[in-house]
Amino acid sequence: MESPFRRPSSKSDAVVGLLTAAGLVVLVTAAIAVLKRWVPVLSLGVLYIFAVLPVAVFWGLALACAVSVASMLAFNWFFLPPTHTLQLRDGANWAVLAVYLATAVVVSALAASARRRAELAEAREREAAARAAAELEAEALRRSDSLKTALLHAVSHDLRSPLTAIVAAASSLANPQVRLDQADHDELVATIRSEAERLNRLVGNLLDISRIRSGAAAPRRELWPVEDLVGRAVEAMGARGDRVEIELDPDAPPVLVDAVQIESVIANLLDNALKFSPPESVVRIRAEAADGDVLIHVLDEGPGIGDRELVFEPFHSAGTARGAGLGLAIARGFADANGGAVWAEDDAPGAHLVVELPAPTQVTVTA
Repeated sequence: MESPFRRPSSKSDAVVGLLTAAGLVVLVTAAIAVLKRWVPVLSLGVLYIFAVLPVAVFWGLALACAVSVASMLAFNWFFLPPTHTLQLRDGANWAVLAVYLATAVVVSALAASARRRAELAEAREREAAARAAAELEAEALRRSDSLKTALLHAVSHDLRSPLTAIVAAASSLANPQVRLDQADHDELVATIRSEAERLNRLVGNLLDISRIRSGAAAPRRELWPVEDLVGRAVEAMGARGDRVEIELDPDAPPVLVDAVQIESVIANLLDNALKFSPPESVVRIRAEAADGDVLIHVLDEGPGIGDRELVFEPFHSAGTARGAGLGLAIARGFADANGGAVWAEDDAPGAHLVVELPAPTQVTVTA
């Protein structure tokens, strides 16, 4: 436990304390000399508390006790008869001095104790803040490790599947002992092409999620017709785009967005719908004007969406399918960056995802 007799932290601190103590005793003594004309002098000795108290607070109990003694000596010397001596004519004055001295010592002890408690509370607060900061840092590291683990598991699976297919197809094409007719040859080439495109999408998704999470996905907005954005996204689906039915509102205004990012938003929603719906089913995409903005609906006939918010988290894969689970997270990130939004509705047998895109309230056409 810290001693109540606080030592000065340096010689300069001790000198400042002594000078301050002496100055306070002189100041209170001068005040008593002025006030004794109107107030009985014996009542004024308590004013030396104002010299003891700040010394106790700032320099500790030891110096405050010395100030208490010095104050009573000064009071005796200047104001108690016979003055300018340390003798007392009235024995009762000894009791007065003793009471004043005891009061000064008690007050100084209380002040020093209050200071110690304040310092202890401040130290505990700093310790608690440091502990909390360490726990926040530990939690951040834990989340980072968890994120890395999820990334490794997801990416390793998504990389392994297309690479296995590419290696198998390429090995068959390169093996002179394997005789292939033109149809088989074309099928193997198509497999290599489609799986390579799958790998390219995975790498693109990883780059996109990295840009979004680092805040580097600043959009370059321009006016784009909705039909162009939807058409480019469907075209990016390749052969799977044949399963997509498009319904566009002719009154839908152009939207002010980054075309590349919004194409990625729509493409990821379509890819999710095509992936989790039966191969023979149809995916419908519908665009409509709504309160000055544009809503794009993507509906499928799959099993639907369970947690409508969790599916937009990175590395969450719906249903039993495995994979990186980045598509919907990227869609929401790019939509948010463009001033829009993406959410899931719960009003259809399958999944119903909606993209809201901002349309300018006034379009100025320059010649």
